[in-house]
Amino acid sequence: MNGTDIPVLHALASRPVLRRLLRPVAAFLTVVGLGAGGFSALGDVGLVDATFWLLDPTSIELHFQTHDGPAQAVKAFAIVVLSGQIVAGLWIGETFLSAAFGGQIQDELQHMRIEQTIAGLEQHVVVCGYGTFGRTIASSLQDADRDVVVIENQDAQFQHALDDELPVVQGDARRAETLLEAGVDRAGTVVGAIDDSMVNVQIAITASQLAPTVRLVVRAGGQMDEALARRAGADEVVVPEIVSGQQVSVNL
Repeated sequence: MNGTDIPVLHALASRPVLRRLLRPVAAFLTVVGLGAGGFSALGDVGLVDATFWLLDPTSIELHFQTHDGPAQAVKAFAIVVLSGQIVAGLWIGETFLSAAFGGQIQDELQHMRIEQTIAGLEQHVVVCGYGTFGRTIASSLQDADRDVVVIENQDAQFQHALDDELPVVQGDARRAETLLEAGVDRAGTVVGAIDDSMVNVQIAITASQLAPTVRLVVRAGGQMDEALARRAGADEVVVPEIVSGQQVSVNL
């Protein structure tokens, strides 16, 4: 196993569905380990023969036809081990089928694809919020062939971003782990596009702490909010009502 395999294995193990599968798989392996050890101790055989007994219990009968030992105890133990294997195997199957028919596996694969896409981006734009304002910005950036990553906490808007084929992270953009998942440490710009000035200011503060050189664009609700955003470190503050009013006046 080379060094590049470790992050991949870590990413796989961090997925919820695979974490659920780890429990029944671990139970199955535990039964196998205890079974092999028990057979070895009871039957006074090597681990190779003991493991073979797990695969083919009929070989136990053949063994005691030519060897002395506690045949009945070993056979009783074999029944217990076989029952444990069956239960653990059914647990694995039930967990897998539940995830498959519940759409969880597809969701996890999609999430992994998004993570891989984000991991390959640099100098991209992180758009926090996929309402009308954020969606308009993301669409314009897409048209300009700019790399965009969206952060959205609400299920409906999150799904809209997926439908628009954008790499999207679901979570609170004020949280460091969410911004890092969106690759803020490699981003060129972070846009606080949520319809709440205070939230956008908090996003700007967290983003500047994680990536001091990132450009911060903050949506504000008015001049008072604009001043607060500037003090928080915003490089550019956008007040949609003022911008739209200026655009209308130009066309009059």
